[in-house]
Amino acid sequence: MKDLFSTGSRLYQQARPSYPSTVLEAILEHVPERQLAWDCAAGSGQFTQVLAPYFEHVVATDLSAQQLEQAPRLENVSYQVQLAEKTSFFMQSFDLITVAQAIHWFDFNGFYREVQRCLKPDGLLAVIGYGVLQLADVELNQLVQRLYKQTLSGYWDVERQYVDAAYQTIPFPFEEIEMPALSMDYQWNAGQLLNYLSTWSAFKHYMVKNKQDPLQEIRDYIGQQACLFDLSFPIFMRVGRINTAMARAI
Repeated sequence: MKDLFSTGSRLYQQARPSYPSTVLEAILEHVPERQLAWDCAAGSGQFTQVLAPYFEHVVATDLSAQQLEQAPRLENVSYQVQLAEKTSFFMQSFDLITVAQAIHWFDFNGFYREVQRCLKPDGLLAVIGYGVLQLADVELNQLVQRLYKQTLSGYWDVERQYVDAAYQTIPFPFEEIEMPALSMDYQWNAGQLLNYLSTWSAFKHYMVKNKQDPLQEIRDYIGQQACLFDLSFPIFMRVGRINTAMARAI
């Protein structure tokens, strides 16, 4: 798994969107027990803090100690630096394993073997992701889409293809449960939008190679506007249980 977010972890924690409770509520309809959950690749705890109120205890792991240092300190959450594909957890420990906006970086087979080992027989794996934001301001939206598709073309890591395909092309050898279509809807000011865009991995790659700001056109358009911008992120999920087909696949 690549570590692209240790650098700038504080900005990541501040700028990345938080998940609505509706995401977890849809997942929990299929989780019979709520003793222990594992939030894998938790980063700075965006999804961990959503999980915490619903479980007796949550273990949040990431390969980046810098990211975990930025996560909120909660009484029933323990943070551990561990790889997704190899952990120290006991067999059949977890009622729910979650991965939010991260599985595209994983060694799928290695992680799925760990899921099979650590998940309870009636437990659930939930993979959550979100796509490119869409803005109500038509001109600003065109600038952001051009940034994503043209300016930063060639600077995205190859794994980004899985996000663009809404995780439909990742291997998922589980007994899958259909999930509702959801979104994250916000009103952000100019600073929030620019900070979020600057957490993109392709933005970082572009800056290293070109030594210039790919956001300048967006900065010029926004200028000193004090208004809030309406925007939305489409959410996608793959949720399932272990089955015999999975054991054969991995």
